[in-house]
Amino acid sequence: MGQAADQESPVIIAVITLGDVQCAVHHIGKAFIHGTNTHLSLIIGAVVPQVNIGLCAHGIGAHRLKYRDAGMAALPFFESEVNPVPEPVVFIIPDHGDTVLRDRKGQDQEAQQQLQQENFHPGLILISLQIYGFFGCHTSAWEKRLYLLETISEQMKNKCLLISFLMLCSIGFTVQAQNEARLLRFPAIHGQQVVFSYAGDLYTVSKSGGTARKLTSDPGYEMFARFSPDGKKLAFTAQYDGNTEVYVIPAQGGSPERLTWTATLGRDDLSDRMGPNNIVMTWKDAETIVFRSRMKSFNDFKGQLFAVKTAGGPVEELPLPCGGFCSYSPDKGQLAFNRVFREFRTWKYYRGGMADDIWIYDFAGKQTINVTNHPAQDIFPMWSGQTVYFLSDRDRIMNLFSYNTVNKEIRKLTDFTEYDIKFPSLGDSAIIFENGGYLYTYGTFSGELSKLTVFIADDESVVRKEVKDASKFIASSSVAPDGKRIALGARGDVFTVPAKTGFTRNLTRTSGVHERNVTWSPDGKYIAYISDASGEDEICIQAQDGSSAAVQLTKKSDTYKYAPMWSPDSKKLLWADKKLRLQYVDIDSKAVTIVAQSKDWEYGDFNWSPDSKWIAYTEPARMTENVIMLYNLETKTKLAATENWYGSGSPVFSPDGKYLYFTSQRDFNPTYSWTEWNHVYTDMTSLYMITLAKATPNPLAPVNDEVSTTAGGSDNASQTDDKKTDVVVDADGLSSRIIDLNVKAGSYWNLQAAKGGLYYTRRTPEEPKAAMVYFDLKDKKETVLGNFRSFRITADGKKMLVMDNERYAVIDLPKSKIELKEYADLSDMSVLVDLKAEWKQIFDESWRQMRDFFYDPDMHGVNWAAMKKKYEPLALAANHRADLTYVIGEMIGELNVGHAYVGGGDKPSPTRIKMGLLGATYSRDRSGYYRIERILKGENWTSSTRSPLTEVGVTAAAGDYILAVNGVSAATAADMGVLLAGTAGRQVELTLSKSPTAEGSWKTIVVPVEDESGLYYFNWVQENIRKVSEATDGKVGYIHIPDMGVGGLNEFVKYYYPQLGKKALIIDDRGNGGGNVSPMIIERLNRELVLMKVSRNASQTPSPDGMLVGPKVCLIDNYSASDGDLFPYQFKTLKMGKVIGVRSWGGVVGIRGSLPFIDGGFLNKPEFSHYDAQGKQWIIEGYGVDPDIVVDNDPAKEYAGEDQQLNKAIEIILEELKKWPDDLPAVPRYPDKSK
Repeated sequence: MGQAADQESPVIIAVITLGDVQCAVHHIGKAFIHGTNTHLSLIIGAVVPQVNIGLCAHGIGAHRLKYRDAGMAALPFFESEVNPVPEPVVFIIPDHGDTVLRDRKGQDQEAQQQLQQENFHPGLILISLQIYGFFGCHTSAWEKRLYLLETISEQMKNKCLLISFLMLCSIGFTVQAQNEARLLRFPAIHGQQVVFSYAGDLYTVSKSGGTARKLTSDPGYEMFARFSPDGKKLAFTAQYDGNTEVYVIPAQGGSPERLTWTATLGRDDLSDRMGPNNIVMTWKDAETIVFRSRMKSFNDFKGQLFAVKTAGGPVEELPLPCGGFCSYSPDKGQLAFNRVFREFRTWKYYRGGMADDIWIYDFAGKQTINVTNHPAQDIFPMWSGQTVYFLSDRDRIMNLFSYNTVNKEIRKLTDFTEYDIKFPSLGDSAIIFENGGYLYTYGTFSGELSKLTVFIADDESVVRKEVKDASKFIASSSVAPDGKRIALGARGDVFTVPAKTGFTRNLTRTSGVHERNVTWSPDGKYIAYISDASGEDEICIQAQDGSSAAVQLTKKSDTYKYAPMWSPDSKKLLWADKKLRLQYVDIDSKAVTIVAQSKDWEYGDFNWSPDSKWIAYTEPARMTENVIMLYNLETKTKLAATENWYGSGSPVFSPDGKYLYFTSQRDFNPTYSWTEWNHVYTDMTSLYMITLAKATPNPLAPVNDEVSTTAGGSDNASQTDDKKTDVVVDADGLSSRIIDLNVKAGSYWNLQAAKGGLYYTRRTPEEPKAAMVYFDLKDKKETVLGNFRSFRITADGKKMLVMDNERYAVIDLPKSKIELKEYADLSDMSVLVDLKAEWKQIFDESWRQMRDFFYDPDMHGVNWAAMKKKYEPLALAANHRADLTYVIGEMIGELNVGHAYVGGGDKPSPTRIKMGLLGATYSRDRSGYYRIERILKGENWTSSTRSPLTEVGVTAAAGDYILAVNGVSAATAADMGVLLAGTAGRQVELTLSKSPTAEGSWKTIVVPVEDESGLYYFNWVQENIRKVSEATDGKVGYIHIPDMGVGGLNEFVKYYYPQLGKKALIIDDRGNGGGNVSPMIIERLNRELVLMKVSRNASQTPSPDGMLVGPKVCLIDNYSASDGDLFPYQFKTLKMGKVIGVRSWGGVVGIRGSLPFIDGGFLNKPEFSHYDAQGKQWIIEGYGVDPDIVVDNDPAKEYAGEDQQLNKAIEIILEELKKWPDDLPAVPRYPDKSK
């Protein structure tokens, strides 16, 4: 800030001819406050209270300004009698023709005379600016003048400031770069008013820019504001009551009124790739708002367009089966719309099956026309007059285009080359949009492109430094060798907390650094962890008491590192990384040694021998089984401890170095299927040990009790604890010295050895809940210690850290059932988080993770370093966690790949209220009551398809009227949701009647569900089964597979085996969201008849078992995605039948779970891609699978119930049936073996 002016400081008078005084005052005031030592106190109304302003209507001498109270302390203004000037003043003069300084240099003398007449203080300097475009207020006709007038006092000549126009520009633009708001999202415009979302709230600002004013303030995210046609109201999407719904407020601000009461969706987040629910699209007229909702959808990809009145009331469907952004024609008779909604996908330059066009639907003629028909994405239609404006990435970067509805011409209107245009909206005379985080307007009449310069003046409460409870973000843990303290990696910092009593230490305190994977050295001196303080993952150690600075052990990291492990002598650290290396670093010399380099996968299991001279690790294998290897640090040699006939892993040495415990899949106990004669091996793993030295006896060998003859009678066995361990490994016959611990087969993990036994976690069919178990070598038996998934034994082998539902306890090494009574106190793990620094780290780590894990090392040819540079300024501008996610999504979207997902994180999250749903649709009767129009059929024995009004004991039918809910008249509620909010899973009393009167009414108790999507899906499938059966006389079966996960596999099994007797089959892959089970389904569908089976008095059956003999066809659409893409590709490649529909999504580069982020966010990196069996080309990705027969459902017909794709499948399958025998092969004559 500038310093207060003294008597030696010159005073600056700015005489500015600007249309927008507020914008000018803001910039000039800020410029001089930050750029000079001249003190300016500015006040004009309630704008910026830092500079005194004199506002003259017709030039300097037009008014004599006196003292005035402007809502704050009275400030002195100029008057001719006042001398000297008590405060510097900025004069702002509107641009009138009779302004004293209206002309160029020839007017200077007149101006000086005017100054002299006004008796201005001799230290004053007059600056006159006529600006259009300066300081970002306007962007056209940049006419700028600067006059510097000499003061009228000779004594003050030397004290005059000579200010150049360039200096003033420099000051102004420096301030602009520091203060101009960025990441202004989802804008709307009407007349001179602009509204946009910033940091989760709505703001309004003039069309010419300036300081924005906040309209909303709520923990949720307010977005997609749209002006009413008259500009008096704003409809927008918000989360005031927890759920994402449609609200309306006066355009200048006011109390929000909720208009919709819809189903509470699980996927309803701004950062989700499906986008939020109930997005306001447009206004149809002054009373009707159109929004997109998934309230009735069973497919997260698809939503419908609905309309709601500003007065509230039940919503109405637009007569379209699905839709996205849309805009009405001027006469409201047509709708330009997108059929697909994928604007929240983090996938740029997309050309797959979901790449949409602009469609125009005629309500009267029920016809839909594709008016752009281009392989690129044509989205966001905005209809003004005879022109439909839209965005397209046909020239790579998303720009604004227009389609003329008369001459059908398409024109490109903008030419942005760096950032995409995002989320445009149409006003009465302009289109407004975001580009690179800034707002731009495009005049629909003038064709003029203008950038708005916007400033935000608020407390930025969402991003201020905030105290967070790091115990809610624990990602790793370790325990001191004596068990007295616990090390925790939480919220990116390294903490140690006392096991019993004491205080908590935060050893790092770095919001902008991610310290992770903590591990305590066995000698107790250090805590090691991975840190990205250098910009890359490096291994560091720090004194456990924080008495010294951290020491970085590794340098020049080139990839992601996994959790390090100390050697027992505390001299080395061992870790694995994404470059498939296993290596260790020497603590003293910092030398790094590579232990192993894999070609197949990352190293996940490794351990040290107790003498720190050996490393046991699992060598990953793709085309065979994993084996356990032993590495000798002294000789740098390796040897195999197991053979590749059986998968082995999780090696761990016994404390005395005599044995190597491990898991292995050596139990062969198949489970046979109920659906077909087939098997699966689920529980093959058990526990084993190897005697490393030949001379080591078998600890589980039979024992024969004999009398001891040792003199002295003392047992010295315990003294072996003091002997130095020296591990001996005899390579000869090593894999043959494997001993079975004879425990039940199941799943085993987290093996940790202790003196005399082994601790581990397991799950078996008899124990579906994970259990911690101790195996005692001496007693040769197991003891179940409790249901704990995670634990760690201290380095001294005397205590154990147990993790119990996010609580931590240190106990004596247990041998019997654990009863936890005391837990470590985590209440002091508070940390002051600099959110901006944290978000910068998350942005950087996202960039690094994608660099290290993306399947293509050349990053699809993208300059990945340049992408970081491009998006980093936007990340720094983020003032909400959801906006950071948006920026990261834009960056990873540059890779032009599917499955690049980002989300989550610590952000404001309103409490959601589950909407009670009755599994029915209603209409509002003129009486005010609600008439049940349709009751969805259900399977009430299954929770996902329970239909409340069809349950036994409930009396309700279509046509009945709902008069009251829990005694509250339904006529008083604008929407049924008002009465059912929060009732999901609770008993509700309905008052029903056959007429909209109380006469003959009855009461019934129902329990509403929270999700109707399963009901809508079940009814859709049942209707398709009915259509196919009726059209084919019951000959053809129908199966829909909604995804390729467990749910989709269940649907396949549910409908496949009961229809094996059909003569043909239609497999519907439309809307399949993907997964990984397509190979299982393909294998079953592709079985070929080899022979027939028959038994006495029974019909014949085909073999192999579980096969349908007959033709098959497959249905796909643009929502057949991921493994739903791979399914039709296999179907076509294996020539199993015709594929019918439209091109599929085209995203098959697979992902796995996210790596940890500081605040709990996630990032999925596309890691596993596919190419053809000939090794010639990459398949599917970015394009999709073409159908053999193209059929695109007409929207109007589909909405009316006609499924043209299914009809074509029925037609084709009936044709195919003509080529097949009518029956299975007949039973031949039985053999005569009497001769």
